[in-house]
Amino acid sequence: MLYYQILGQYAAIQIIRTSPSRPAIFLTPHHTSPFTAHPNATYHYVNPTRERQMQPIDIPAKGTTLKGTLYQPPAASKAAIVLHGATGVPARYYRHFAAWLTTQGYACLTYDYRDFGASATGHAKHSNATMVDWGVHDQSAAQAALTALLPEAPLWVIGHSLGGFMLPFQSNTAQISRVITVASGAAYIGDHPWPYRAMAGLFWYGPGPISTKLLGYLPGKALGLGANLPAQVYWQWRRWCTSKTFYEGDKSLPLLSTPYAGPLKIIAMNDDVMMPPKSVWKIERFYLEAQKARTTLHPKDYGLKRIGHIEAFHPRSAPIWPNIIS
Repeated sequence: MLYYQILGQYAAIQIIRTSPSRPAIFLTPHHTSPFTAHPNATYHYVNPTRERQMQPIDIPAKGTTLKGTLYQPPAASKAAIVLHGATGVPARYYRHFAAWLTTQGYACLTYDYRDFGASATGHAKHSNATMVDWGVHDQSAAQAALTALLPEAPLWVIGHSLGGFMLPFQSNTAQISRVITVASGAAYIGDHPWPYRAMAGLFWYGPGPISTKLLGYLPGKALGLGANLPAQVYWQWRRWCTSKTFYEGDKSLPLLSTPYAGPLKIIAMNDDVMMPPKSVWKIERFYLEAQKARTTLHPKDYGLKRIGHIEAFHPRSAPIWPNIIS
């Protein structure tokens, strides 16, 4: 039981299923391309109920289709925001934050990475997905999809954990007007404070790798993590988080693309033991050309007992949300 509690703190929440009853928006490229972010791709926007502010969409990505939800304000959007989620956290978890964004005049696209959450088409043990697939191909596809849907609105990216540190390897960042990273950084195990460092050690060196090797996937549900993960996602994640250089030197990553040079707000949580501020600030070296600004959020400043790593987007953390987008 103690082990389950420890791992439960380390990663994901339980998957909340999406409703199958809502009409869909389909994004269909007019030609076949290995990357849906191809500059010549055009899309159909099919929305049978314009009065509804929340609509499911299908997003074509490299070799798969991602499931997402588009949240829209009643009037023209001040910006169109893609929300890239954290590892092991389903898109449904962000629905309250996305709905709140619409009350502030922003559109927001949430989605699940391939072979996970609503985008899963089978069991995780049959998936060959990697962190590169999630952080480069899927994130790029989501950004291209939202640009196609709302071409007149400035494109913003909010990246939670994994969602914030893969943009340097993407080729379509020139279209992005603003990036906000939340609890995103180079999470080397040696940077975790004690006693949490021991807890992380169990995940990376104990039952985590043993069960993944035996079963062919990370059995998150059985281990109390709330979500199963594809094996290659886990192994690549493990390599990065147990290396002092994080993902630098990983030959499976694409070559660094044209650097993102726009505004970059980097947000750390004072009480985040998974991604402590010193790990968050390391992300700056991957965004050399960006116009960077640091922000550290303290729970007590908002009347909260804690924020941590995952709970920044939980409804009880709503007092911090204006500061995320400010």
